[in-house]
Amino acid sequence: MNDLSNIVRLVLVFLSLFLLQNSIVIAQEQKSALLPTKKVIVKGIENFAPSDIYEAVSADAPGFFSFGQKEATIKEKLIPSIEPSLRAFFDSEGYYDATFSVKENNETVSISVKEGKPVRVGEINITSDFDIGDFVDFETGDIFRAKTFIATKSRIIEALLHKGYCSYDLDTKAYVDLEKHVANLVFKLKKGGICTFGKVTVKGLETIDERVVKSRVRAKEGARFNTELVQNTSSALYGLHAFDSVLIDISRKIYNVIPVDIDVKEMQEPYHVELGAGYDTYVGPRIHGTFIKHNFLGNAQQLSLELSWSSLEQVAIVDFYKPVLVSVYGIDADLGTNMGYSNLEFDGFREKKTFAKAYLQYEDEVWKVVGGFALENIEISELSDGEKLLPEYAYDTFLLAYPYLDIIYDRRDSKLNPKHGYYLSGYVEMGMPTNSEASLYLKSQLEARAIYTVSQLTMAVVGKIGAIDIQTDSLRGIPESKKFFAGGAYSNRAYGYREIGVIVSPAEDLINGALSMANLSVEMDYPIWGDAFYGAVFSDNTMLTDKSYDYSGKIISSAGVGVRYMTPVGPFKLDIGFNTHDPSIYGISFQIGQSF
Repeated sequence: MNDLSNIVRLVLVFLSLFLLQNSIVIAQEQKSALLPTKKVIVKGIENFAPSDIYEAVSADAPGFFSFGQKEATIKEKLIPSIEPSLRAFFDSEGYYDATFSVKENNETVSISVKEGKPVRVGEINITSDFDIGDFVDFETGDIFRAKTFIATKSRIIEALLHKGYCSYDLDTKAYVDLEKHVANLVFKLKKGGICTFGKVTVKGLETIDERVVKSRVRAKEGARFNTELVQNTSSALYGLHAFDSVLIDISRKIYNVIPVDIDVKEMQEPYHVELGAGYDTYVGPRIHGTFIKHNFLGNAQQLSLELSWSSLEQVAIVDFYKPVLVSVYGIDADLGTNMGYSNLEFDGFREKKTFAKAYLQYEDEVWKVVGGFALENIEISELSDGEKLLPEYAYDTFLLAYPYLDIIYDRRDSKLNPKHGYYLSGYVEMGMPTNSEASLYLKSQLEARAIYTVSQLTMAVVGKIGAIDIQTDSLRGIPESKKFFAGGAYSNRAYGYREIGVIVSPAEDLINGALSMANLSVEMDYPIWGDAFYGAVFSDNTMLTDKSYDYSGKIISSAGVGVRYMTPVGPFKLDIGFNTHDPSIYGISFQIGQSF
């Protein structure tokens, strides 16, 4: 169970992220403080905030991280540009007859504003053979803002390209009558014919075969043109971790066919070394190291070594990855292998494991299919106190051999921070007896996620169900660590990672793993401060039973709140969950990336 010290650690981690992101900004503010500045005073505004004016004239306004700064200032060299900047700002906001005066003394710059009467939208005339109504952000009577009008045109073009229309004829005009303060808008569009992708060409390769690059091309020849497929191609190529730059040119057009010209630059510094220390909500303080050789022996192959140590877990893994081992009927399959060692303390027993896996993988913009074979040697033992909490036969060494298949179908609009879409996955492995005492078993798990956003409220639901069917009567069964447990950021957030075993009441569980599992999580996220901070409420509900295909057991339910801080690699999530039956049972978890 987490305690107050864990909360303090998590708060410190959270604050460190804020300070890290804003350290450059603070340094720039300190450097700017060496330049002559004057205080800025704004008067007369009614429909705008002072911060709008500060931004328009490039004044330095006090912010959350502007330590010690209590008033807006502007560099003296920018004072002559205040009037033209204000003119451009008010015109873009639809206040064409706004007037203002700028007065300066030794210490201050005073800006007095008379906003005047804004120009409002009159008639909106749309002539189009493509539905653009959802992209026109104006209604009669709205204030006419030039930046919104320009953005509307961009959104229409983006929608056309997304649907495959690259030969459109779009004419947008705004007829502004300054005397009547009215703007009449005209949108004329002919979408043209459907465009398709043409031949794919690749330049810049030195040690990597062209077929490796083409295996990642989502904008395939003959497919309907779509800018999203171009972006997916870029992401897939960068995902090989073999290129310093990837440029995709789709500017050429031959009638309605657009060739895809790819220019890459292979990675010049292929070695990646990462050493660090941190705090994990499950294993506590942890040190880790990662050593990667990108483009190992060419063809975008990758060799890596991962090491980590904590008092509860020690891990060492060697991994080799080879893109495009085989191609069958246009399907490119990659090869992956890994082997390693782990020593992990569960809530009541310890698992030492050595393992080796080999698998083939296919992935495109929506599908990911992984099929392979694994060998695992697992030793289950009591903890250091010597107390045996499991049945005597559970403490043993198990040699497992099993083929497995993992299938994912992902229709979310973003893998980092989805707002709409759904996600389906299924996993199955079949354990084969390696001796007369081993058990034949079938382990399967299904997962479904659905995400929907209304206005700025994102709602998500995640359901999981699984079962282990032991086919033989061997008392020895399978290792306890192979069974289902719950708890953690992707399960029940009132508990630590894999802390929940078979559930006997809404507030009590055993250390034993389960043969059947079901989990339902719902979550709602909403922005609470700009676009960077989101607040969340959630509920997690878990069932774990000791019989195969038994979903009639007790349920542990939790509820909680969280904060999400948006980063380029996904949200940083901090959650606090409480058992709804016994709030003294609680858990704290943090992660980078969405759980839905």
